[in-house]
Amino acid sequence: MQPFRFLRTAVLCAASSAALLPIGAIAATDTASFDVTITLTKTCDVSSVAPTDLNFGSTGLLNANVDQSSTITVTCSQDAAYNIGLDAGLSPATPGDTTTRRMSDGNSHYVQYQLYQDALRGTDWGDAIGSDTQASTGIGSAQAFTVYGRVPPQSTPPAGSYADTITVTVTY
Repeated sequence: MQPFRFLRTAVLCAASSAALLPIGAIAATDTASFDVTITLTKTCDVSSVAPTDLNFGSTGLLNANVDQSSTITVTCSQDAAYNIGLDAGLSPATPGDTTTRRMSDGNSHYVQYQLYQDALRGTDWGDAIGSDTQASTGIGSAQAFTVYGRVPPQSTPPAGSYADTITVTVTY
């Protein structure tokens, strides 16, 4: 009877060992999947970073050029073609004319000025796409553009504060 006892112990040990196997070794699995999506639309933003003001400072006489600059920051989708236009302001010499803008003192006195796309002040900056706007292509992050301003020599109007407001339009 002794040999059977040894055999019975061996069978019980084997059964106990099987019960100690990791669950994953005998578990079944099932899988599924899901999609993750986003749709990016072509877009541009010129208002998140406000354009800097163009301040010509103080002067006594307008007998020489007064030059200053400001910055426009545009963020457009990568590869999105766009144009930056600057309108004629609130008091253009001729309605719609962006080549000679005017700052006003609010009392019918004006200081003429121009806005340019280049530091040499040779390319006017207006709002006619294909003619005098600044064209570019988006890179998916902020791009800075300098606006070069000039008050040319002219008859000096009465002393006072003169101002104008330019609207920036990004067309894409």
